[in-house]
Amino acid sequence: MEHTFWHDKWEKGEIGFHQSDIHPMLSGFADEFGIGDGCRVFVPLCGKSNDMTFMLERGCEVVGVELSQLAVSQYFESLGVTPVIEECGKLMRYTAPDITLYCGDFFALTPEQLGTIDVVYDRAALVALPQDMRKQYSQRLCSLTPGAKQLLVTFEYDQSLIGGPPFAIPSEEIQQNYSKYCTISLLHSEALEGGLKGKVPAVENLWSLTSKG
Repeated sequence: MEHTFWHDKWEKGEIGFHQSDIHPMLSGFADEFGIGDGCRVFVPLCGKSNDMTFMLERGCEVVGVELSQLAVSQYFESLGVTPVIEECGKLMRYTAPDITLYCGDFFALTPEQLGTIDVVYDRAALVALPQDMRKQYSQRLCSLTPGAKQLLVTFEYDQSLIGGPPFAIPSEEIQQNYSKYCTISLLHSEALEGGLKGKVPAVENLWSLTSKG
């Protein structure tokens, strides 16, 4: 998808994908994934998610990457802190105690910039991408975070009834794109109350991906 699509969404405030509450699947499985003191968590396409604040409050170090400078700035404003901002390769790096957010293209992020990651929390990245980008994304993510566990949230619904994002991702596609790199298990699945965007029935899935490397 074009970068302008997401920039326009943030500039117009069309951010229905942003949740003010902590995602219940994160809070429910945080202990199981070791999301707590000393855990280094990567949040791809992080937006200004309050899930990151939940992780910080549990003693994690959080690293995120986000295309929108507006989203990054608004997140630090919500924390009430002023980050140190500096150029870092093709990205801009915003740092404050226990949190680093890179602003720019996910695919420009390097392993050296990211460092060692314990857990990847992907609530809004994979589902934001159309099918022709998802295989490339999953390959890049796994190469950036060798050895990390992944907590992945996806949706299943009739894509012909409503356009994404968030896009519908069938279970078979998760197997196709991740099984080379990870052992995959479905942790939790439940019907989305009120349907997706209040329009179509949908199921929300939580996946555990354990690195084979």
